[in-house]
Amino acid sequence: MVSVNNLIMRYGNRVLFQDINLKLDRHKRYGLIGANGAGKTTFLNILSGKLDEFEGDVNIENGLKVGVLGQNQFAFEEYTILDTVLYGNKRLYDAIKEKEELYANGDFEDDAINNRLADLEVICVEEDPTYEYDVNITKVLENVGISADQNQDLMSTLDSADKFKVLLAQVLYPKPDVLFLDEPTNNLDIETISWLENELKRHEGTMVVISHDRHFLNSVVTNILDVDYQKIREFTGTYDDWYIAANVIAKQMELNNAKKEKEKDELEAFVRRFSANASKAKQATSRQRKLDKLVIEDIKPSSRRDPSVVFKAKRTMGDEALNLVNIGHSFGDNEVLKDISLKFDPNEKVALIGPNGVGKTTLLKILMEEMKPSSGEINWGATIENSYFPQDTADTINGDGTLYDWLRAFDPKRDIAEIRNCLGRMLFNGEQQEKSVISISGGEKHRMMLSKMMLEGGNFLVLDEPSNHLDLEAIVALGEALFNFKGNVICVSHDRELLDAFASRIIEIHADGSLTDFKGSYEEYAAAKTNGEI
Repeated sequence: MVSVNNLIMRYGNRVLFQDINLKLDRHKRYGLIGANGAGKTTFLNILSGKLDEFEGDVNIENGLKVGVLGQNQFAFEEYTILDTVLYGNKRLYDAIKEKEELYANGDFEDDAINNRLADLEVICVEEDPTYEYDVNITKVLENVGISADQNQDLMSTLDSADKFKVLLAQVLYPKPDVLFLDEPTNNLDIETISWLENELKRHEGTMVVISHDRHFLNSVVTNILDVDYQKIREFTGTYDDWYIAANVIAKQMELNNAKKEKEKDELEAFVRRFSANASKAKQATSRQRKLDKLVIEDIKPSSRRDPSVVFKAKRTMGDEALNLVNIGHSFGDNEVLKDISLKFDPNEKVALIGPNGVGKTTLLKILMEEMKPSSGEINWGATIENSYFPQDTADTINGDGTLYDWLRAFDPKRDIAEIRNCLGRMLFNGEQQEKSVISISGGEKHRMMLSKMMLEGGNFLVLDEPSNHLDLEAIVALGEALFNFKGNVICVSHDRELLDAFASRIIEIHADGSLTDFKGSYEEYAAAKTNGEI
């Protein structure tokens, strides 16, 4: 369905990838993975036609309907929500809008108008045979959490998270043959992600998706496209299948090279020793020919780097950690938290989950005294020193100083080497540490916030969506760090693999304000819900 031939992509003198030859087949769903900056989004933009400055050819079979998940959340501000989704089928959208205009203002005595209306009707029948586009759009919107009574609202009335959901509905509604999705799980809660997984598994065409959600990749994809070593290599199977295969291949390359290096040393030693000896000259010449043919593969450095996330509490906590008593909060007439009472014992690691909008972030802001609750009390233990990862790091990490300056400002007496080592563990080298804070990406700001938390040494970590913008390697490192941490954790996340890596208690806030408090891992909690035990 999609073919890539001799593709080369450069940015100036930098080669992003080269000599790419791929055939993307029908009934296959490809997960496009790689480190941040490796070129995943660039490759997806080339496939979808958004980017045309490259060498080589990309071809999509004629007649196929292509769907691309939009990333500009403000592109449809003056459209209604329903029209924004309908726009995903541009041919149907244009026909319906022209019909509406002609029926409102057309001269029905004019044969040209009537003929044009007949042509438009044919288009509508071809694109929407059952005349139920509004019903079908409403179903898709409800599945991503946008209610039917919002259909005629303007996109400008929605927050960023809901705008993205509408763009997701826009690309799914027409049921395209070829589907290109860049981070489709962003801003979705766990239940909506599960719905999306089931929806995509039914896709019968070709799909290429970028995601940092391992559970999502393992559930949805049939093949992996790995962007690394300036190549894009295809593997059959899920993300976990790729992980095993890629590590086996890398290890085998190292072993083969080590074997060849040893053989090379032995051949060179023999040639040096006997090349001047007449009786051994023939053997030395034979060894030299073999040496000349010996090829030791040039193993290019991987773009993947594993950060070293380590949280160490400076202070041992006592017998009390945190107690919430009758916490309630309202925004005007909208009550988001209702009479929440919870006790957290020392060393508990809690995953706080629930649909978007139920108050998870509000509760964390109340805990961190960034917001005063409408009612109730928060009682921290006397020995608790908390450390906070806010959902929007852009609001916290700003200014015109360097990364090093920003981090040192929180503790000017801290040893310089310790600050630089901490930044280094989060993959900022010496030169990058001198970058301006204002110039760094969302993923880099998240790594900066993790650096700050490591330096703070709190014994109670509060994290709100820390895995957003992080690549898979960083998410794995974060999960291991939270699991190994000797202290308390409360973490809001929709990344199920991350939650399962560390959490020993699951608290879900439901849309009606009630709570489910479950002692166990996320996997155990999900199984209990499926079996109707909770």
